[in-house]
Parts: sequence; structure tokens; C-alpha cells
Amino acid sequence: MKLVLLPLLLLSLAAHADEREWVPYKKLVEELRLDKYYAIPPAERDKIKLFVTVKPKNTKYQPADVVLTVVHGSERSLLTPLSPDYRLTLVPNAKWMTDDTKIMTSLPKGEKSAMNYEVTAVLPEGTQWQYAQVMGAVGQTNNAIKKMAGAFSMFAPSVKSVLFKFAKPAELKLGANVYHTDAKNQIKLTPESAWLKENPLLVASERPLEALLDDE
Repeated sequence: MKLVLLPLLLLSLAAHADEREWVPYKKLVEELRLDKYYAIPPAERDKIKLFVTVKPKNTKYQPADVVLTVVHGSERSLLTPLSPDYRLTLVPNAKWMTDDTKIMTSLPKGEKSAMNYEVTAVLPEGTQWQYAQVMGAVGQTNNAIKKMAGAFSMFAPSVKSVLFKFAKPAELKLGANVYHTDAKNQIKLTPESAWLKENPLLVASERPLEALLDDE
């Protein structure tokens, strides 16, 4: 499930052959509140990784079809390629935070693209991790959401669990507890205060593809 921290942002995209302005860089950063996220001390977001997803509403467009280019004066810098999941790591560039820095796009005029957030837990190498390192990502994400939302934090959504995604059937062991994947090869865990305090090992039968923060 995608984590939507802000209302769905629909932006018109333009043609590749006739490249056009998509949105001012500064406006995009500020509306997504990425400047506020990266202003959070690194130690308070070291368990999570934030992505922006840019997904055309027209399903015929693949990630490679979405080309975003920052134009700053005579300089041109690619923001893409997107990942296979339409993800983009977008870290604000102070040099580009000006009113005349634009983001150009490549898709036909009139097409719409949904912009959302996805947050994953940082998984250390291997298949065994301290419980608080992984499940503590839920608390870090919710704290980050509040800081990004600012005065509107009471209306901000929250995440509740970590969704481990595997390539095939797998299991997670936590003490005497064993959790098995569902039909989608996923395991969802909700953090428990007792386990966070005790901080045992969380052991996977194989390394997950990722651990996505979920709002359910």
C-alpha cells in the first residue's frame, strides 16, 4: 500500500518531442514538504528512506517514459530515471530553490501523473536484525510526518505497520513466534512496545525485497 502524506497531487505533463515546463522546482519541493523532511536531523530519520512516486494515470506509460529535467539557467540536470516502481529519491538542492528553476517533463500534454510518498524501513545487511532497528521505523515515520505537516499535524495520517515483501513464500521468527507470508508473499508486523524495549533479533528465512511502511 502506498503511504499518502498529502492529498493526491495531479500535475499535467508535456510532450517529449516538444518539451515543456511541468512545475517550478521550488514549488514542488515546498508542496511535497521535502525541505522540512530533510531538515529533520539524520539521527531522527536513520531507520527510514523516503521516496516520491511519479506515476502516470495512463497505464501505457512505463517508468522509462517519464523523463524529468531540472533547468537552472543554462544548466540541465536529469531527476530521473524512475525505478521500476515509479520511485524517485528527491533530495532538495539549495541551488535550485529559486523562482526561475523549472522542471521539464516528457509525456504528452494533458496527461496526468499522481505524486505520492512511499517510505521503506532501512534493513541492515543479511537476514537478522535487531527488532527496534526495523520496527522503530514506524515511530520515526510518524514523527517525520508530524514535522512535515507542521501546524496541520493533527490532520496528518500515520503509519501503523511494516510490510515485509518477499520474492517467494518465507517466514519471520521473533522469539518463539513464527510469521508466514500470505498469498502475496508478504508479512505485516505492527510494533509492540515490549518488543521494542527488549529488542530481540528478528530473523527472516530469506532477505525481503523491501520493508514498506504501511498505514493499516
